[in-house]
Amino acid sequence: MMAAEKQSAKIAAVGDLHVGANDKGKWADYFKEISARADVLLIAGDLTDTGDESEAQVLAGELAACTIPVVAVLGNHDYEKGRHKLIRQIIQEAREVHILDGECTMINGIGFAGVKGFGGGFDGHMLSMFGEGEMKSFVQTGVDEALRLDRALARLDQEHPDIRKVALMHYAPVVETVIGESEQIYPFLGCSRLAEPLTRRKVIAAFHGHAHVGQLEGQINGVKVFNVAKPILSEAGYSPAFFLYEI
Repeated sequence: MMAAEKQSAKIAAVGDLHVGANDKGKWADYFKEISARADVLLIAGDLTDTGDESEAQVLAGELAACTIPVVAVLGNHDYEKGRHKLIRQIIQEAREVHILDGECTMINGIGFAGVKGFGGGFDGHMLSMFGEGEMKSFVQTGVDEALRLDRALARLDQEHPDIRKVALMHYAPVVETVIGESEQIYPFLGCSRLAEPLTRRKVIAAFHGHAHVGQLEGQINGVKVFNVAKPILSEAGYSPAFFLYEI
C-alpha cells in the first residue's frame, strides 16, 4: 500500500507586532486577511510592546478575528516587566493559540517546535563559557535555549517519525538574516547554537524576528531561515506585512 500523500499547508509568519495598549481595533483586519490566505499563523515573538498584560489583553481581543490556528513564541519585549507568564496565559486562554516555550505541537500534519532563543553571537564569533560568572550565565542561557529547541524537535521525531518540522523562535539562529544591523550588537540578536538542532533534526524551515533591519532570507546547511520581523516585511513591500510560505 502506498503511503498517504502529505497535504500542503500555507504558513503565514510575522514577528515583532509590538501591540500597544491603545491598539484596539488596529489589528482585526490584518488577522482576517491572514486567515483568508493561510492555514496557520506563526508569530515570532515581541507580541507586546512593553511586556504589559494590558497589551496582551488587546492582542487577545484582536486575535478573535483570526480563524486559523496560531503558533507563537514570546520575545524579549514580552519579558520586559517580568509578566511573561501572565502574557502567555492571557493570550492562550483567548482562543486557539499555542505559545511554545521549549514545547511542540502538530497542526495540519506539520510539527512546530518553538523557543524564545537568546543571544551569544554567530559562527567563529560566538561568546565562550569563560571569565566572569555573569558572562558564563549569559552564554549558558543561549546553550539552554538551544537544548530546549532540540528536545522539542526530538519529541516530534519520537512521536511522529516522518513528520515535517518547522521551528519558531525570536532570536536569530544564523548571521545572514541579521546583516544590516550594527555588527556591534550581533551577539544580542541571536546565536549559532540555535542552528545546530535545525540541521540535525532536518527542519524544513525556521522563522524568527527580533532584528528589525536584517535580511528576510538565509539558510544553514540547506535549512531555510526567514527573518519575519514586521519592519523587514514592510520595507520589502509586503502589504499587509506578513510572509507566506507553503509546505
